[in-house]
Amino acid sequence: EVRDVNEFAGADLIIGADGINGLVRRTHAELFKPQIAIHPTKYVWFGSDLPLDAFTFIFRRNDHGLFQVHAYPFDARTCTFIVECPEDAWRRAGLESASEADSIAYCQDLFQPELRGRRLMSNRSLWLNFVTLRQETWHRGNVVVLGDAAHTAHFSIGSGTKLAMEDSIALVDALRRHHELAAAINDYEMERQPVVERFQEAALESSSYFEHVSRYAAFDPRQFAFNLLTRSRRITYVNLTQRDPDLVRTVDSWFSAAATGSPDGAVRLSPPPMFAPFRIVGLTLPNRVAIAAGPDLEAAARTGAGLVLTEFVSVSEDGRITPETPVIDRSYQEVMRLAAERIHQSGSRVALQLGHAGRRGSMRPRSDGVDRPLLRGGWRLIAPSPIAYTPRAALPREMAARDIDHIVKVFAASAQAAASCAVDVLELNMAHGYLLASFISPLTNHRADEYGGALEKRMRFPLQVVDAVRSAWPRPLMVRISASDWFPSGVDLDEAVEIARLLKAHGADLIHPVMGQTVWESRADYRRLFGVPASDRIRNEAGIPTLASGYVSTSDDVNTTLAAGRADLCLLDL
Repeated sequence: EVRDVNEFAGADLIIGADGINGLVRRTHAELFKPQIAIHPTKYVWFGSDLPLDAFTFIFRRNDHGLFQVHAYPFDARTCTFIVECPEDAWRRAGLESASEADSIAYCQDLFQPELRGRRLMSNRSLWLNFVTLRQETWHRGNVVVLGDAAHTAHFSIGSGTKLAMEDSIALVDALRRHHELAAAINDYEMERQPVVERFQEAALESSSYFEHVSRYAAFDPRQFAFNLLTRSRRITYVNLTQRDPDLVRTVDSWFSAAATGSPDGAVRLSPPPMFAPFRIVGLTLPNRVAIAAGPDLEAAARTGAGLVLTEFVSVSEDGRITPETPVIDRSYQEVMRLAAERIHQSGSRVALQLGHAGRRGSMRPRSDGVDRPLLRGGWRLIAPSPIAYTPRAALPREMAARDIDHIVKVFAASAQAAASCAVDVLELNMAHGYLLASFISPLTNHRADEYGGALEKRMRFPLQVVDAVRSAWPRPLMVRISASDWFPSGVDLDEAVEIARLLKAHGADLIHPVMGQTVWESRADYRRLFGVPASDRIRNEAGIPTLASGYVSTSDDVNTTLAAGRADLCLLDL
């Protein structure tokens, strides 16, 4: 056993392949700069004399909670058998104080139907929390790390040993290519780090699924299986069509039957999920694709989308974002009514997006840049607190009680006006730092009265608006919310689920979660499908239909998201 890396100070190359708690990384921690994330679930690593021919997942619920198994072949006669569960289930089961033999007995009894009389085997099997390790660098001088000493990826994707072996191969290849040791080590790190980071990202998606798998426990088994297989985003609807066409046909058939109200199994040949109808509050959309129209509504309708979303329409002149922002006045109502009638003729439906810019108002047209204040001809702004949107933006006036009452009435009147426009859905904008969103976020609401502080108080004014709009608008009501402010101490996804629950209780029919822009300094993370996890959580925890958006750019993205039960509609970026 090595106690000091300096024992090898005279070596040409020192390789640390000594695992996540290895001496090499710990010795040079200040240079490797490790980042350690401890996962919330408990797991224990067993073996079994149960032969398997593929990676196998098992889910079992008992009085203590939901337990799952990640099992895969070890050799022709044995397998690795990992049991994972939430910490609260682990405690309720008494496993916190259980001996190794007690843990084996408990798990063997729980998974007896799958073990079929086979036994679990232990090698000092202890209940642990998985740790994801990332490091800024993998080397220091002639010291280099690989495998779990350099990085870890959650066991649910089964790639830990593979990644370690590939690290070793890449390091050997780099040493063969280069005469200089420093060049070889740099080449190894540059080749492997991006690959490992992609696997770690997939592993984090996968581990998050298993940490919250109970939210899918009520899914139909076919949808549950599809959701499980697509959890890491590396496998999609198209991938599964190639790998397991029978499963995809089964999911398509079930999805179509559920969407049309047909008996299960009645629909044998079905279109992909994106072409299934969607019913909500007496409205049937012909398919589950939504398009953000911008000014040209009819061009968007010609795409064949089931739902066309208008641009931001202000409830008043002083609620505009820019001078070009439309206001729901009489002239707009007439134009919109005619446009909606033509869109209906094409088979699509229309959602009118209604909002008040708040402190993001009085800006130049977006063609001149985003959030650039008007140099002249501006208007006075209002907000929950007197905080400018950008350092150069106008300072808004803090709203008094009379302002709040007035804006509630303005929204109600605008909802009545929308009813005359022949639109099918009304979308209230409570996102992206506009007026209603500014009340919801603690970053922008610093009030000390009944409209500030705890979430229930910050939601008071937005919910008053929803109540007033709901009274004036009998058709489907969608609310766009900021599911994350993408800034420390702002709204996060946990709070967004509570926001969705409150909106549902006040009559919202559909939630459209979006991300960021609450404050201009928000740290954007605009990766592929960046809004889908928020849609997933809100739909399956708050129990309300959702419209998913955020770089949903292909039909494959749409079908994967819908079939997996992560959304009911998808906003397709064209």
